[in-house]
Amino acid sequence: MPIRAGLAAMLALALAGCISLGPKVPETLLTLTPERTVAVGATSAGQPSSALVVLEPASAQRLAVVRVPVQVDAASVAYLQDAVWVERPARLFQHLLSETIRARGGRLVVGDGEVEYAAATQLGGQLMEMGYDAPSGSVIVRYDAVLQMPGGEVRTRRFESTVSGVAAEAAAVGPALNQAANRVAAEVAEWVG
Repeated sequence: MPIRAGLAAMLALALAGCISLGPKVPETLLTLTPERTVAVGATSAGQPSSALVVLEPASAQRLAVVRVPVQVDAASVAYLQDAVWVERPARLFQHLLSETIRARGGRLVVGDGEVEYAAATQLGGQLMEMGYDAPSGSVIVRYDAVLQMPGGEVRTRRFESTVSGVAAEAAAVGPALNQAANRVAAEVAEWVG
């Protein structure tokens, strides 16, 4: 019996090196960090009917995953090795937009709750691009914004930011995407008012 127990333990140890219960976790994960944030303790108030809700933008399937897309050529997309977002890019961009607009100080921004349904102004749209362009060696963030105003007026505008000269490595692409996304968020905040 002791021999069988020893063999079973050795077999379990040998198999432990062969079995993987999930994909290899990257050393770091990418996120978007706002350049401007609301100060701790800052408050804002207003009626829900005058508030702005920032909706999660729609996105194409290639952006609906936690990987960073690489446009290889006009017809081919791959994903950058070891570049993984902490959550979907559209959701990260929504949070970045909300915080940037709040930090600008001109709007009451609501969300993630029932009060967002009472907001008379909604900012939505589509995240068209948030990835790496291999032919140009640059990252691109492109957002088609749709602002629905009280009374039914709708305004649209395309925003884009590019950071060139970026190596095709997660350590370089992540900060460049954060920089480009912050530029777009700042332009959107200015546009929204």
